[in-house]
Formats: sequence, structure tokens, C-alpha cells
Amino acid sequence: MKELDEVIGRARDWRRGWQERTKLQRIDLYTRGTLAGLPWVFLVSWGLLPLLPVVREGPVPAGLAVAFFTVNVVQCVLSNRDLGAAIAHHRGVEPYPRRRLRLPAALLAVLTGLLVALAATGDLKGAGLALLVLNLPLAFAIPYVLLVPVRTYLVQSAIFTAVLVALLAAVGVPGGLLFGAALSMLVVVLLVLASVRPSAWSMSVMWQAEEARDMQARLAVAEERLRFGRDMHDVLGRNLSVIALKSELAVELAQRGNPAAMDQMVEVQRIARASQQEVRDVVRGYREADLPTELMGAQGVLQAAGITVTVEGADGPAGIGAPAAAQAALGWVVRETATNVLRHGDPRHCWIRLTRARGAVVLEVENDGAGAMDPTDGGGPGDGGGSGLAGLRERLGALGGTLSAGPAGDDLFRVTATVPLTPSRPQPDGRPAPSA
Repeated sequence: MKELDEVIGRARDWRRGWQERTKLQRIDLYTRGTLAGLPWVFLVSWGLLPLLPVVREGPVPAGLAVAFFTVNVVQCVLSNRDLGAAIAHHRGVEPYPRRRLRLPAALLAVLTGLLVALAATGDLKGAGLALLVLNLPLAFAIPYVLLVPVRTYLVQSAIFTAVLVALLAAVGVPGGLLFGAALSMLVVVLLVLASVRPSAWSMSVMWQAEEARDMQARLAVAEERLRFGRDMHDVLGRNLSVIALKSELAVELAQRGNPAAMDQMVEVQRIARASQQEVRDVVRGYREADLPTELMGAQGVLQAAGITVTVEGADGPAGIGAPAAAQAALGWVVRETATNVLRHGDPRHCWIRLTRARGAVVLEVENDGAGAMDPTDGGGPGDGGGSGLAGLRERLGALGGTLSAGPAGDDLFRVTATVPLTPSRPQPDGRPAPSA
């Protein structure tokens, strides 16, 4: 039984986690795809267009241009390969193997040498040299900026810029072009810093929030199990001890032929039946819903999941004057709808309204973020919902009440339950009669 309960729990956790992580995974995939595509976009613009005029200048400049573009392509491939590990390192999931930086660093040195050779032998105009300088460190810097502190990244970028400008000056590049090259390096360094690190930081925050939410859910389940276990221990512990003692006494009396053994066994039987009834009461109290308790529980659970909850009621649950059966049925509505709010969509706010109108109690549960709600799983729009809403309709229908669920506009979803204050009499065919 314990193994079956664990399997069912894992299946439920997997389903809930899959639904909640789908949107986050899309954002993660979009961010990774954007960062991985940046080197290739600038390769065919900043890294290719300035080389086309150089190819027609002779075999040496053409060879240098082809070599520069080829090495740049390899650098982009390595950048994409290292991006995932760099993001994991930035999130603190796993350390980045530093040996993987050796080849990209060597290729960056080769690209720098080829760029200096092109500036010495080819006819690189001012704009062409500036674009090649912009493209030079981009592929290497995208994963590297996630591996070192910002200060280290800026200091090393400044040193690299100084070395590059010195090499260009050594091959006779004019001062105006040297200033343009330094300005281009400043632009690309800041561009990578401003685009890559905030994106990785946003991904880290989102995944940490998801992990915290999952941990909160697991802690809530563990706390509920402990509470139920304590209740069962309190109910059964004393009675089972008494049963054991009286059974031992009955055995000793029976061995001596004492007729009082029969009285002890009758007492054991009485205590056993009383214990059985107490267990039923505990389970019944665990299964039955109480409206005030469910309102407080739903508010606590939703707030723990980061959802703002507003509970509105004229006189509060205790003052609506509804029969106990009606309040129990509404308690089930609160429990089921709170579960659906957690499982579906991407809610940020939930409103719970309890009112009394026209001889009936009306409960409304409304939440935003309903665009991703699944209409087939008890929390979605429409009348066909899953077993959750169907079970609520049966409970309310037995009291002459109704339940409606569906979109309420502006990305809102609303569940409305109505229960008459006067219980209806069932008709001969089993359907509840309308209340007076």
C-alpha cells in the first residue's frame, strides 16, 4: 500500500510539474536560442560583408579573408557548444570545465593575428575594419561573460583592446582607424555584457522560483501527512495500549480458569469498536470539507505559491446562515477550485467572493492568467470539464444548487456555485426539486 501511494504521488507530481514547467521551458528555450543565434547573425553581417572586397585584391588578402571567416565559423560552433555549460555554471548547477576554454581562446588569438594581417596587406576601409573588430570577440565573449565576474570581464576586455590597438598601430593603421577600432571593441564588450548576463540572470531567477514552488508543495504534502499521522496516533495509541494490556490480562485469567477473563475480552471488544468509530471520525473529518476551514486553507496554500488572494464576504462564512450541508458543499468547491488555480494557467491573483442573494448563497472563485488553462481537466472553461467539476455539480445538485465555470473576460476564469438556503425536496426520479 505504501509503495502504491508513492507511485500515485510521483505520477501526480510529474503531471503537475509538467504543466507548470511548460511555459518556463519555452522561455528558457527562447533565451538559449537567441543567445546561440547571435554569433551567426553577426557572422554573416559584421564578419562577412567587410571581407568581400578584400577577396578581389589578390591571392594573399583573399587567403587571409577565407581563413578569417573559416576560423570565425569554428568559433561560433564552439560558442554554441559551450553556451549551455556556461549558463549552468552561472546558475550554480554545475561547474564549467575550464579546459574547454583553451581552444576558443586559441582561436581568438588566431583571429586577432589574421585581422592584423588583413589590416597590413588588404585594403580594409574604415568601416570594414570597425565591423571586423566588432565581430572579432563576439562568439568567444558570449559564453565567457557568464564564467567570470563582471569586473574581471571588463579588465580583461580592456587589456585585449589595448593589445589589439597596439598590433594595429604596429602594422601602420592610421590613428583615426585605431580610435574607431577601440570604440568598436568598447561597443561589442558592453553589448555582450548588457544582453547575455541579464538574460542568464532572468533564467536563473525563474528556475529558482520554480524550484522553490515545488519545494513548498512538497513541504505542504509532508506537513499534511505528519498532521494526519499525529491525529491517528492520538486516536489509536492509547486505545491499542489498553487493548494489549487487557488481552494479556485475559490470557492470564483464562489460563487460571478465572471467569473474569470473559469480562476482560468483552471490554477489549468494546474498546476495539470504539477505536474503529474514532478512526472513522478522523477519516471523515479529513475527507469532509468545512467552509471556514477551506477558505483559510485555500488562502494559505495560494499565498504560499506566490498568488495574491482576496477573500470577500459581507458577514463572513459563519454569518451567511446556510445549513451545514450547504457550507460543506461550498467548502468542496473552494478546495477543488483552489487546486485548479494552482494546476492551471499562470495566475497572479485570485478572488473568492461569498454573498447571499435571493434566498441562496453564492460563491465565486475568480483568477487571472487563464489563457493556458486546460479545458479538459476539471478547471478549464466549458461545461464538459473533468471529473472535478462534475463531482461538484453532483454535490450541489443534491442540494438544489448549480455550478457554472468559464472565461470571464480579460484573461479571467470564474467558477460560480449557488446553493439555496432552504434544502430542496428530491423528486421521484432522483432529481432535486426547485427550492421555493
